[in-house]
Amino acid sequence: MSLHPLINEVTNKIIARSSDRRGAYLERIRGAMQGEGPRRKRLACGNLAHGYAACGSGDKELLFGERSPNLGIVTSYNDMLSAHQPFEGFPEIIKGAARDLGATAQVAGGVPAMCDGVTQGQPGMELSLFSRDVIAMSTAIGLSHDLFDAALYLGVCDKIVPGLLIGALSFGHLPGVFVPAGPMTSGLSNDEKAKNRKLYAKGLIGRDELLRSESAAYHSPGTCTFYGTANSNQMLMEMMGLHLPGSSFVNPGTELRDSLTREATEVALRNALGGPAPRPLGEIIDEKAIVNGVVGLLATGGSTNHTLHLVAIAAAAGVELSWDDFAALSSVVPLCTRVYPNGEADVNHFAAAGGMGYLIRTLLEEGLLHDDTSTVWGEGLADYRCEIGIREGTLFRSAAPNKSGDESVLRSAADPFQESGGLQVLQGPLGRAVIKTSAVVPKRHIIEGPARVFSSQEDVRDAFEAGELNRDVVVVVRFQGPRSNGMPELHALTPLLGILQDKGFSVALVTDGRMSGASGRVPAAIHLTPEAAANGPIARIEDGDLIRLDATSGRLELLVDEQTFSRRTPAQPQSGKSDRGIGRELFAGFRAAALPAEEGGGVLKESGR
Repeated sequence: MSLHPLINEVTNKIIARSSDRRGAYLERIRGAMQGEGPRRKRLACGNLAHGYAACGSGDKELLFGERSPNLGIVTSYNDMLSAHQPFEGFPEIIKGAARDLGATAQVAGGVPAMCDGVTQGQPGMELSLFSRDVIAMSTAIGLSHDLFDAALYLGVCDKIVPGLLIGALSFGHLPGVFVPAGPMTSGLSNDEKAKNRKLYAKGLIGRDELLRSESAAYHSPGTCTFYGTANSNQMLMEMMGLHLPGSSFVNPGTELRDSLTREATEVALRNALGGPAPRPLGEIIDEKAIVNGVVGLLATGGSTNHTLHLVAIAAAAGVELSWDDFAALSSVVPLCTRVYPNGEADVNHFAAAGGMGYLIRTLLEEGLLHDDTSTVWGEGLADYRCEIGIREGTLFRSAAPNKSGDESVLRSAADPFQESGGLQVLQGPLGRAVIKTSAVVPKRHIIEGPARVFSSQEDVRDAFEAGELNRDVVVVVRFQGPRSNGMPELHALTPLLGILQDKGFSVALVTDGRMSGASGRVPAAIHLTPEAAANGPIARIEDGDLIRLDATSGRLELLVDEQTFSRRTPAQPQSGKSDRGIGRELFAGFRAAALPAEEGGGVLKESGR
C-alpha cells in the first residue's frame, strides 16, 4: 500500500525544517569517513601500541596487519540490574565471532546504567534523566580512541539506549549495531503486581508481602516484562533499523539469544568502514527512521518518556522533531497492542502473538511506515517482517504470520484496539504538556476539578494518607522539571491516584515532571512546559483553582480570571529541599543548563549547528 498522506506530510515538514541542521550533520560525518581501509591506519605507531598492548597474540597479529576490521564494544553491563546482567558474557561471544571471521573486537568502554525501578521515589532518581547525557558522553569517550571500524552497542533500559544512541550519533560516521539482551521470562502477572501495590497503599498488606510480590514479578535476568521505557526502547531500535530483524524480545540465556549476538557481530563487520558497503549509523537515523520510531511508539502505546528521548535522539542526528509531530501522527496511527499497563499481557505474550514481525508487517500494509529506509540489515523494513528461531543449531527467519496469534494482545492496523495512537499534546494558558490516553477509558478523557497543589510526591502521599484527597481533584505537582530537580519520575503517585479514581472520584494529574513509562489509567498532563523553575504559569496555580483537562480537544485550561492570575506572585521551591547528597551536587551545572522538556530535557544541544 502507498504511504499514508499524513505520514508523508509530517515527514516532509520535518525534512524541510531540519534541512540546514541535517545537512551540516551529514557533511560532518561524511568528512570523517574520507579515506580507505581501517581508521586506525591513520594513527601513529605509539597510539596503536597503547591500544593493542593488552590484546592476545592472535588479535595483535590481525591488528598489526591493518587490513581487517576492529569492532568497538560499548557496554552498559552491571550485575545489579536484571536487564543488563546478561551482557556480562556478550563481549566474549562477540570477540569469538569476530575471530572466526578473521577480525577483532575490543571493549571500547562502559557506560553507567541506573535503574528507575530501584530509584523510584528516592533521591537517586534525580540523577536519572541526566544520566542519559552522561551515557552519551561516556559513549563518545569510549569511541574517541578512534581504533574502530564499526561498533556494537549493548544496552536495554530507560536512559541507557537513548544515551548510547545519542553518543553513537556523535560518531555517526561509524557503522553500528544495537544489541539487546531480551526480557526475563514471565513471572507474577503485572495485573497481580498492581493489585498488591494498591493493597499496600491502602494498608491492607505489609512490606514483607509486598516485597514477595515484587520479587515474583522481577525474578530473573532480563528486562522487566511490562511495556515501559525499557521495552519501548527495544521496539524503537528494531523499528528504526538498528537491531537485527526479530531480535528485540528474545529471552536471555537461550541458544537463540547467543546466535543473534554472533550474527550482530557478523553484520557489524559486513557494514564496517573500509568494507564493500559501509553503513554509517548517522545515515541510517534520518527523518524517515525517526518518523518510523514515532509510529511504532504510538502503535504500541509506548512510554511517554520517549516524547523526551526521541526529540533528543533526533536532534543528535540534526533532525528537528516536535511534540506537534507526535500529535499529528497519533491522529492516524492506530493502537495495535494491549500490553501492560495498557492491557494485561506482558512483552513475552506480545512476542508469542507475532511480536515485532507481525507489527511491522501490518503497519507496512496500511501505509503507516516508511519502507524506503536504510537499516543495519539492508534497505527497507521488508526484511523485518519475520519470525526467527533455531533449527538444528542454525538461526533461521521465516515470514511473519499474516494473522495475530492472540488478538487480545496484538491486532492488525486495519482492525485495531482504537483508531488513534493514544498520545496527545495539551496546550492552553498553562503551557504545553503531553498525555497518554491509550490506557485511559474515554469517559475520563475530560476532567474538570479544583486544584490541590504540591511541590513533591511525598507531600501528595502525606495528603492522601490524611484523607485530604477523597474528592474530585486535579493534583498539581510542580518543581519537578529538569531545571528544578532533574525531572525524576513520579511513579509513587500512580497507585495513590488510581485508588482515588477507583473510589469514583474524578481525578487528574498536572505536572512539569515525568511519570513512569508504565503510567496509564489516570489522566495525566505531564512534562508541562515551561516548568515552574523557569517561571512557568504552573508556579502561580493555587489550591482551589478550577482546571479542565480535555484530551479530546487537546486543551489544558485554567478557569481563573486572567487579570487575577497575572497578579499572583510565582511560588518558590520548598525551603530546605536538598540539592546535595546522593551525588546531586555533581549535577548542579546540568540543572542550570537543562533544556525544556519539549526540547528533550537534557543538556546536550542538537547537532548540525
